[in-house]
Amino acid sequence: MSKAVFALWHREIVRFLRDRSRLTGSLLQPIIFWLLFSGALHGSFRPEGMNYGQYFFVGTLAMITLFTAIFATITVIEDRKEGFLQGVLVSPVPRAAIALGKILGGATLGMGLAVVFLLLAPVAGVELQLDRVLLGLAVLALLAVAVTGLGFALAWVMDSTAGYHGIMMVFLMPMLLLSGAFFPMEEAHWLLSWVRHVNPMTYGVGALRHALTGEAAGCPSFAICLTGTAAFAVLTFALGTLVVTRRSARDAT
Repeated sequence: MSKAVFALWHREIVRFLRDRSRLTGSLLQPIIFWLLFSGALHGSFRPEGMNYGQYFFVGTLAMITLFTAIFATITVIEDRKEGFLQGVLVSPVPRAAIALGKILGGATLGMGLAVVFLLLAPVAGVELQLDRVLLGLAVLALLAVAVTGLGFALAWVMDSTAGYHGIMMVFLMPMLLLSGAFFPMEEAHWLLSWVRHVNPMTYGVGALRHALTGEAAGCPSFAICLTGTAAFAVLTFALGTLVVTRRSARDAT
């Protein structure tokens, strides 16, 4: 099982590194988003007593993991069309190993890109301490597994790349926007506030803010945020394993 997991994980990493356009876009996209939003809203307001660039820095880390999950799990549909997926499904490899290998591959990519962006913290005016960085990396790992698992489960049951893009943007972008990654949500409408509390991304972003900055106004405690993020990761991995188990090689054509 471990060899199968490693082979699928390694394949995802190699495919990403060999695709120069995807590599370049994945590295530049979060930096451009951060620069544009920070520049446009720099003087508009100071959430939680910091400038917008500092506030959005943590949100950008969450956005990186989310966007990487969307693009990484597209390979599930591509593998089906190329016939690779059918070969994996008819092999004696446990279905859980298939889900674990693909999810870990996408999560590793998201984690790696987030670490690259994290190196720009001094430029953003975000002061980081070693213990906080290590704690933040642990939270990022959980969040990366969670959103990649969700993307994997959705990609597995879909046959159209275009349809997958549409569903992911309609489904996951509101999750990110209502998580507090872009703007504080304390003063939100009561309906949006209720949605925010049942949104699993809220706890991932909150845990990141607690870990990296030591404070997250309007968010639950760090223990609650971390527990919610861990539960999100376990749930999406279980969901990914379930859809792999229920869909046969014949269905995957």
